Amino acid sequence: MSKNPHTLIIKTNKFNGTNYNDWLRNIRIVLDFENQGYVLDKPLPTALPEGSSPEERVTFDKWLEDNRKVRSIILASMTNGVQKQYDRLEDVPSIMLRMKDVYAVPDRHIRYAAIKVFFGTKMAEGSSVQSHGVKMLSLVEKLEDLKAGLGNDTYIDVILQSLPPSYDPFIINYNMNGLEKSIHELINMLVQYEATTHKSEPAVLVGEASTSKAKGKGARPWKRKKGKGTAVTATASTEGAPPAAPTGKGKGKVLQRSRKLSKDEMILRLGDGKAVAGGCRIS
Repeated sequence: MSKNPHTLIIKTNKFNGTNYNDWLRNIRIVLDFENQGYVLDKPLPTALPEGSSPEERVTFDKWLEDNRKVRSIILASMTNGVQKQYDRLEDVPSIMLRMKDVYAVPDRHIRYAAIKVFFGTKMAEGSSVQSHGVKMLSLVEKLEDLKAGLGNDTYIDVILQSLPPSYDPFIINYNMNGLEKSIHELINMLVQYEATTHKSEPAVLVGEASTSKAKGKGARPWKRKKGKGTAVTATASTEGAPPAAPTGKGKGKVLQRSRKLSKDEMILRLGDGKAVAGGCRIS
């Protein structure tokens, strides 16, 4: 086998008994590059019939030579434990048939798993729609290889359903206009939509609530001051109102009624109870 980068595939993707499908795909890539892939599927001729032409002799000899080379490649691409199971077989088709019987997963199982992944894949909000589209396209190509038979319309519907809510306007517009696009065209449209749509998060205004109480229309104009000193208290009158009770805050009593006052009359007293002014009228 001539030197080429494909030989690295054999070294890095050895068959270990659990990766048959991946291994077989890589083997075919390498052998197709060498024009030797036919050896995997066609039975090896045992002998030339009598009266064969020189061209048939050349073809037969090449087949034998290619079988020898491909057999070596296949055995070299296996781990030691697996290799011992097949190193006594001389022709490649016999090796491949036995490996298929033991390790190959039925296409139905592979197809079922691929469909499940395709329908269950969802794009996360804020992630790249291009990366998501490439992933979905890869799954579509795999389903096509497995002959899933879903069709372009189904593929498009599943891809649209896999998009997050921020793409709802795009989906509505796509369906209302009856667009018929290929998967590649749909992905390009989604990339353009992502580029032209404002994706930034809305600004959130965070305010600090005030703990102070607003003063109402009838708020008291006098407050008792904390600390030492003489406090001025007010005793006001409203006809028919019951006597004011002590506030219980600080020293002394506030808003105590000393006598019955007439309407619109008030008495100002110091903190010790001495009157500052008595019988004042509130104008």
